[in-house]
Amino acid sequence: QVQLVDSGGGLVQAGDSLRLSCQASGSTFRINRMGWFRQAPGKEREFVASIDSSTGSTYYADFVKGRFAISRDNAKTTVYLQMNSLRPDDSAVYYCAGRRNGSPQYDTWGQGTQVTVSS
Repeated sequence: QVQLVDSGGGLVQAGDSLRLSCQASGSTFRINRMGWFRQAPGKEREFVASIDSSTGSTYYADFVKGRFAISRDNAKTTVYLQMNSLRPDDSAVYYCAGRRNGSPQYDTWGQGTQVTVSS
C-alpha cells in the first residue's frame, strides 16, 4: 500500500507563487510515476505535471509549461510542484497521484489541496 499526503495550497494573488508538496509513504518502490492533477468547480480533473520515478523525466500540460515545475527529493518520497505566475484560472483542488508498476493509469491519490488565486 502507498499513501499520499498533499499539502501547500492556499489563497494567493495573481502573479504569486506557491509550492505544493506530496509526501509518499508505504510501499513507495511500487510507484513508477508521480503526478499532479487539478479539478476546478464544474470541470473534470485534468493532468498538470508528472515525473518518472526512475529517470526523473518530467511531463507538463501545455497550459503550465514555463510556469510550473515538478521535482522530487533525493529519497524519491516527496514530490513538489512549484507554481509561479499563478493566474485566477489556476484555482482548483490539486491532487497528487501515483502510478504503480504495471498499472496503465494513476491509481493512488492524495486527499487534495485547495489553491485559490485572486485577481
